[in-house]
Amino acid sequence: MIPFLDLKAQYRSIKEEVDAAIADVITNTQFILGPAVEGFERDFAAYCGVDYCVGVNSGTSALHLAMLAAGVGEDDEVITVSHTFVATAAAIMYCGARPVFVDVTPGTYTMDAALIEAAITPRTKAIMPVHLYGQCADMHPIMEIARKHKLVIIEDAAQAHGARYRGKRAGSIGDIAIFSFYPGKNLGAYGEGGAVVTNNRDYVDRMRMLRDHGQSRKYAHDILGYNYRLEGIQGAVLGVKLRHLDDWNRARRAHAAKYRSLLKANLLEEASYGEPVYHIFPLFSPQRDALQAHLTARGIATGIHYPIPVHLQKAFGESGSFPITERAARETLSLPMFAELTEEQIATVAATVNDFAS
Repeated sequence: MIPFLDLKAQYRSIKEEVDAAIADVITNTQFILGPAVEGFERDFAAYCGVDYCVGVNSGTSALHLAMLAAGVGEDDEVITVSHTFVATAAAIMYCGARPVFVDVTPGTYTMDAALIEAAITPRTKAIMPVHLYGQCADMHPIMEIARKHKLVIIEDAAQAHGARYRGKRAGSIGDIAIFSFYPGKNLGAYGEGGAVVTNNRDYVDRMRMLRDHGQSRKYAHDILGYNYRLEGIQGAVLGVKLRHLDDWNRARRAHAAKYRSLLKANLLEEASYGEPVYHIFPLFSPQRDALQAHLTARGIATGIHYPIPVHLQKAFGESGSFPITERAARETLSLPMFAELTEEQIATVAATVNDFAS
């Protein structure tokens, strides 16, 4: 059996480090926020190339706080994409705002900047590109449009820990950015976790209050807030894992290059403007379901990201024509991808895919 993801293999490689970090939190009983979280926040901000990081309890909470900090509120609109995990759009609606979708580009499947200006209205407050599969959206034209129309840029970098765009890390390009530390991410917690990064101190001060019941100090609740605090154990785990992230990302990129050399399939386009980190390695096939069944029958686990676009989900009641998004939803199939994947496993997966194609 070739797994889609092998978190046990990753744990074995860092067991002594991570066990010691967790034990330290337990010994010191700093279970909520605390020094392990503060240390991770400093290190992750530096890693991303920004001034500040605010750790929270999930990527969804990070999205919500980022928009609240940026002033997104009732009856505002946020331009984003439908080819993403549902939290991207849900968090917009948590603020009382409305997601306005634009299609993605064929090849990279990230926001098509050429479609943004037609979607802007007097109610537009922000643009939220999604760095999908571990590859950045083409941020330069998106930033130009945002500056022209005085809009906030919120990067959804939930899948792009360590990815680069024209030399800059994901999360350091827009006004504010979010990351998810869901366990399967390139940088994953041992449970839920997330973070917001930015250079804007006003955003940071507001988010630190919002994540902790709106407190400016203990029992002084200046604004209505939430319980979005990051646990100490998760901060400790993430602090250990961050030291290994670049090595793991290099391994993922090497695995992607090996897949590309072997596969006879329609693959994700690697954009010339950046360096992806391959959170997901997708291929695209009109016979996706049959191909997935073929791989499953031969002991190869796969995933689908994402089979129903957000604009077609019942919870959102949106409409519109997004042909590239809808084609991607029908055709995308994610192959096994994790740092500990072996060349033999990659060769087996590629041979099995090619066997189906032939």
